[in-house]
Amino acid sequence: MKKILIINGPNINMLGMREPAIYGKTTLGDIEKRLRSLAEKLKVEVDFFQSNHEGEIVDKIQSSANRISGIIINPAAFTHTSIAIRDALVSISVPTIEVHISNIYARENFRHKSYIAPVAIGQISGLGTDGYLLALKKLGAENISNAFEEMQ
Repeated sequence: MKKILIINGPNINMLGMREPAIYGKTTLGDIEKRLRSLAEKLKVEVDFFQSNHEGEIVDKIQSSANRISGIIINPAAFTHTSIAIRDALVSISVPTIEVHISNIYARENFRHKSYIAPVAIGQISGLGTDGYLLALKKLGAENISNAFEEMQ
């Protein structure tokens, strides 16, 4: 069975309370519940991890080597600052999809640079919390290259 690691970075634990005009009222728990339901339908296992600390995220990625089939990551503010997370993702060589609830390219200029995007198979930005579901459908597909056909 495929196992997908879903990582959320700093302040994602505050969803539902934090800037609802940008991030909505959905909580991290709500997102995880929806992902568990979809994972069951896709017959994949999901493991959730959230941290406000860069090193903990690096440790989680490294400790997951050879035990996961893919990663969905919302690195949050670390998107724009963390070469360490980028390097950890490269070191374990599993398909990774970067997810952002808001459209980072429609926001402040400093949010337009992602250190993660160049090492990910894709990035979903601005589709709200549905971006996580789309990423899971892609990584959970039997054959990743046919994932979007299976979504129809």
